[in-house]
Amino acid sequence: MKQTAVEKLGIAFRQWQTDWDNFDKTGKNKPKSFDEFIVPFLEMEKEQIIHAYGQGVADEAGEIVDATKDAEQYYNQKYKSK
Repeated sequence: MKQTAVEKLGIAFRQWQTDWDNFDKTGKNKPKSFDEFIVPFLEMEKEQIIHAYGQGVADEAGEIVDATKDAEQYYNQKYKSK
């Protein structure tokens, strides 16, 4: 089964916490900052939202269309303003 971005984030976040705990103990191999760590997962989640919305538009219309542009606009309106 394919993992969602949120599931991948949960697993990676636990590892990131462990890496920081180990760094605090040893002072070696400093992990990424939180900002560096989180950005790839936010991008994955964005892509999944856009894909899901795009698929929904195509299904409701009863035809296969490239709804990516509409989905990108939907994502920006719904999530960028927060």
